[in-house]
Amino acid sequence: MTNEFMLKAEPRTDAGKGASRRLRRQGRVPAILYGGGGKVLALSLNQSDLAHNLHNEAFHSHILTIKIGRKSEKVILKDVQAHPFKPDVLHVDLMRVVANKEITMIVPLHFVGVESSPGVRQGGVFSRNVVEVEIQCLPKNLPEFLEVDVSGLDIGDALHLSDIPLPPGVVLAAPVSDGDSERNVTVAAIHHARVTSEEEPAAGTAEATAEEVAAGVTKEPGDKASEPAA
Repeated sequence: MTNEFMLKAEPRTDAGKGASRRLRRQGRVPAILYGGGGKVLALSLNQSDLAHNLHNEAFHSHILTIKIGRKSEKVILKDVQAHPFKPDVLHVDLMRVVANKEITMIVPLHFVGVESSPGVRQGGVFSRNVVEVEIQCLPKNLPEFLEVDVSGLDIGDALHLSDIPLPPGVVLAAPVSDGDSERNVTVAAIHHARVTSEEEPAAGTAEATAEEVAAGVTKEPGDKASEPAA
């Protein structure tokens, strides 16, 4: 993990919806810190700093440092409640991590080798059916993302959950095997490109229509052609 993230938090004593609304008007986000054998702490975070970090994909799958006064703790982001239509964060859940205790995290998948794969080079269409997976590992083994190489896929080929390469010390939170057809879902595949074509009118019909137009013959859909009045 090359990125490092630090959050500065302040303790909060007021609880309830009214107190949370007042915090948000002040540019703060209510947060809870729990786990790791420590006390549950009610905190507040800076709204703009948090929003900036949330736009970084790595922020969601990293061990974060949270600083409360002079004390610092290692945490992971467990839940974010966002406003349904405003670009505001309403609440954040943070969980302490313990060095020798496994954590469960969702990490993104990064697909490489798409353009160089035989299937895409032959005109096939690459599709991603899964973009993130849930894993378990010790904090020191937490990957920022999982890289999936699809450079060998041909048209009609697919990769499944059991095909995802995992770093040492990392397992899927719900392990699957090749024979587990129900849960071993397709992660990515290359399909034939769909070809759509519009029906073209027969050459004889086109010529007749052109002749009728030249002669001044009118024709309504479903009606026989009528000669122009003399």
